[in-house]
Amino acid sequence: MSTARLQRSLRATFLGLGVNVALTVVKFLAGIFGHSQALVADAVESLADIFSSIIVWRGLVVAETPPDDDHPYGHGKAEPLAAAIVSAMLLLAAGLIAFQSLSGITDTRLAPSRWTLIILVVVIVVKEMLFRFVLRESQTVSSSAVETDAWHHRSDAITSAAAFLGITIALVGGPGYEHADNWAALAAACVIAFNGARLLRPAFNELMDRSPDRELIEQIRAVAGTIPGVDGVEKCFVRKMGYQFFVDMHLEVNPQMTVEQSHHIGHTVKNRVRAEVPSVRDVLIHIEPLKIPVDKIQP
Repeated sequence: MSTARLQRSLRATFLGLGVNVALTVVKFLAGIFGHSQALVADAVESLADIFSSIIVWRGLVVAETPPDDDHPYGHGKAEPLAAAIVSAMLLLAAGLIAFQSLSGITDTRLAPSRWTLIILVVVIVVKEMLFRFVLRESQTVSSSAVETDAWHHRSDAITSAAAFLGITIALVGGPGYEHADNWAALAAACVIAFNGARLLRPAFNELMDRSPDRELIEQIRAVAGTIPGVDGVEKCFVRKMGYQFFVDMHLEVNPQMTVEQSHHIGHTVKNRVRAEVPSVRDVLIHIEPLKIPVDKIQP
C-alpha cells in the first residue's frame, strides 16, 4: 500500500516537473520576443514550479523511509515540511513578480505581440488540466505536499490568465495601454501570494501536531468504547505523520481488574481501532482505574 501510494505521488510530481520545464522555456522566449512583461513574470512562476516539484519529490521519498532508531515514528513529517517550503516559494515568487511588474510600470515599452495570446491559451489549458489531475491524486494518496504542488499549478494558470487579460487590454486599447500587461502581472502576484499563505497554514499545523478533524477523533473513541471491559475513554490524542495517524489513548477500566485482563483489553482496542480506521498506524494505550464509589466496591 505504501509503495503504491509513493508511485502515484511521484507520477503526479514528475508529470508536473516535465510540463513545467517545457512551459518555462516557452514562456521566457515568448515573453522576451513578444515584448510581454506578464509572460516573463509567468515564466518566473513556472520556474518556481520546477523547484517546488523537486522539493515535493524529495519530500515524498524521505517520508516513505521506514522508521529507524533516530526516527521511531517514521519520516512522515517530510511531507508537510516540503509543503511548507513550496508554500514559501509561492510567496517568494509572488514578491518577485510584483517587484518586476512595478519596477517597469513607468518605462516606455512596446505593446505585446498578438501571437503571445495563443501561447497563453495553450498554457492555461495545460496547467488547468495538470492542476485537476494532481489535485485528484493528492486526495487519493492524502498528501499535503502533492496538494500544495497541485495548487502551484493552479497559480501558474491564474498568472497566465492574468497575462492574457493584460495583453488583450494592451492590444485593444492601443497606445497608452501598454502597461496593462504590468498591472495584470501585479494582479496575478496578489492571487499567488494569497494561495501561498493559504497553503502554508495547514502545513505548519501538521508540523505542529495539530489535532485532525473532530470527526476522526470521535470515530476512534467510539470504536474503543465498543470493546467489552472499556468503561470509558478518558483521553484521546491524535496526531498526523505523513498520511497516517498516531493515537495516544487513556482507557478507564474496573480497578479490580488484573493486570493481565487490562493488558488484553488494551491490545484488543489497539487492534480494533487499526482495523476499523486504516489511516491509524499505531495506538498507545494507557490504562486508568475507573473511579467507583466506595459503597459499590466489592470486598
